[in-house]
Amino acid sequence: MEGNFCNCYMFWFMDYDHWNHLMRCRYADSDCLDADDGGGFLSSRRLPQDNPIKIMWKQGFIRLVFVAGILWMLVILVGLLFHVFSCQSSFSFFSAICNKESKVFISKDLHGLTPKAEHRCPIPLASDPEKIVIPDGKTPDVIVKGLTYIEEEDLVNNGSHTFPLFGGNQSWLQREKSFKLKPNMKVHCGFLRNGGANMNPVDIEYVKKCRFVVASGTFDGYDVPHQPSNISIRSKKLFCFLMVVDEVSLKFIKKNVTVRKDRDKGMWVGIWRLIPLKHLPYDEPRRNGKVPKILTHRLFPEAQYSIWIDGKMELIVDPLLILERYLWHDKHTYAIARHKHHKSIYEEADANKRRKRYARPLIDLQMNIYYYEGMEPWSLKKNTISDVPEGAIIIREHTALNNLFNCLWFNEVNLFTPRDQLSFGYIVYRLRGLFKFFMFQNCEYNSLFVLHLHTREHSSKVEWIKSLSEFKGNGSSMKESLRRIWLVDSLSKES
Repeated sequence: MEGNFCNCYMFWFMDYDHWNHLMRCRYADSDCLDADDGGGFLSSRRLPQDNPIKIMWKQGFIRLVFVAGILWMLVILVGLLFHVFSCQSSFSFFSAICNKESKVFISKDLHGLTPKAEHRCPIPLASDPEKIVIPDGKTPDVIVKGLTYIEEEDLVNNGSHTFPLFGGNQSWLQREKSFKLKPNMKVHCGFLRNGGANMNPVDIEYVKKCRFVVASGTFDGYDVPHQPSNISIRSKKLFCFLMVVDEVSLKFIKKNVTVRKDRDKGMWVGIWRLIPLKHLPYDEPRRNGKVPKILTHRLFPEAQYSIWIDGKMELIVDPLLILERYLWHDKHTYAIARHKHHKSIYEEADANKRRKRYARPLIDLQMNIYYYEGMEPWSLKKNTISDVPEGAIIIREHTALNNLFNCLWFNEVNLFTPRDQLSFGYIVYRLRGLFKFFMFQNCEYNSLFVLHLHTREHSSKVEWIKSLSEFKGNGSSMKESLRRIWLVDSLSKES
């Protein structure tokens, strides 16, 4: 073993010595290489020669790559250190870089410089609902202090029919005045006399005691009530869980799940108290669903706080923790999630038309009017994170200004399309920054619920309409939409 090692070592030494000799004689006379004529490894064959410039280029390129690699690692290290410093800095300029609510972060997101948005993300919730401190009293009404509603007016006559409108016969002038905030205001807000959406007397009495409300709704048999989970004993005692339904949904629910009655003849499915509405105001289930969703303060007038969730959602977070996180912790009074994909109402409108979510002529009419009235596409110049909400959850304190906002929002839904994402940002725009709200990131919205599919597709034929001529061809089956086109046309002539 020792002999083999010595032989190998001597061979390597001879090889190395001869190589040095060849390098010294590379550009010398050819005889310099004739150190051994015996052939083999120490033969006199000439080695291939490289141009000196080529050698220098190779060496320079290797050094350049090496230096560039070091510099790139230094840049990454400095960037990471700066990011950590900026996120923890007390200076607003630096902290804005990682603040997801800031325009700096939003601008980075628009240019693809932020990580891809998560579908679900952790929510900074308090740990124990039993320890939540509920604020005393109500948030003071500063801008709008008194709000009343128009509940009586003349019937609408379009030449062939006379009918009461649930949303009222709001003129264009009344619409314009409703956007100019005053201490005391009187506006249209649905529920005109004989306009429909009537509750049973037993339910009217029940909801009078509801100060904290979790509300939901289902119409035309699209969903069955999904039982919330992770609800504390305190929240079960504090909150009224109210599920608004029409007669079609009530029959569907009774057929598919167990409905029990209490001694006052109130109907229950698990934790949900069913609130049937009679004499629905619209012939479209989707539009009827906006009544409890947006006008929660009108259906449940004694409520101080409400959390609306769509009928297809299963709540998995305690409602007290939701109020603490989205309202009380940072002294907000209105919170709603931002849309996952769109920030501009015009983008959302195009998506609705592509996916046949509603009649294209009515969407175009609504967007044309909004654009004519100065509603610009969303950009970083605006004071809002987005103009498009994810409307499946709305968290509210029922202040006078919030109630007014909901009335104005519903008036747009009543006048144009039931796609409420299209009109939310418009109302924010018309109130000129006086309406303050918290628009939280979409991944938190997805962490509050489990989403269930509808039991079937929507049945409204209006959603598939592509031209105005199709309305005329379907006659009375789309009477509400025909009325709406006539109403908007008459109002525009009036203006």
